[in-house]
Amino acid sequence: MKPIVLVVQNEIDDPVALVGDWIAEVGVDIEVIHAYRGESVPASLPAHISGAIAMGGYMGANDDIEFPWLTDARSLMKDVIAHDVPFFGICLGGQVLATAVDGIVGPTPVPEIGVATFRVSQSASDDAVFGHLAGKDVIAAEWHKDYITDLPDDAVVLAGNDVCPVQAFRIGKNVYGVQFHPEIDSEIFSSWAATDDELAKIDHTIEQACVQVANAEAELIATWKPAFQAWAQLVKDQQANSL
Repeated sequence: MKPIVLVVQNEIDDPVALVGDWIAEVGVDIEVIHAYRGESVPASLPAHISGAIAMGGYMGANDDIEFPWLTDARSLMKDVIAHDVPFFGICLGGQVLATAVDGIVGPTPVPEIGVATFRVSQSASDDAVFGHLAGKDVIAAEWHKDYITDLPDDAVVLAGNDVCPVQAFRIGKNVYGVQFHPEIDSEIFSSWAATDDELAKIDHTIEQACVQVANAEAELIATWKPAFQAWAQLVKDQQANSL
């Protein structure tokens, strides 16, 4: 039986998309919880699940009153941390992961939207997912107005830039959070640009941001597909070790 990754989708417009395709290519299935439409998020990892991904969303990482499933999502993250089960938090998902370990999330001085460049730390050279990128400047698609401002000492910051010092981090050996959006293509990005007013606060237009992502799409895929397929191997190892 193929290993299964549980995906917590926080809004209709941010599906697992490319990431789901990439991990499927190496033999990992997904099971999606559409939390935004009322499907329940388990507070602990179901026995048949070998990994989990929490997607992005327009809500804030601490908006539990308005979006109550975030409380269960945070409990789920604490459970995967306790058992060091492979996990990936993307944008909002990464921010909620940070709050699960008493990190701090706050508003960015300026939203980071479009294609951003950041450096992967040389110290990530032995990391299972980011090791092949250690010491390199890489690009990623971004769309966020909040960011992680503080993490506990035992969290490992893997990548960052001046705008967002925590672009990627790890807890334990298998639990990851990122601020960027590896899952999206130019079509998804353009759909966000058509419905969001955050671009009015930055120094380029909607059209320029969309062109940035479209022009960079091949490089974005070449950069992040190997990373997620490496993470999928952690999921496969998790299943094998649990048999």
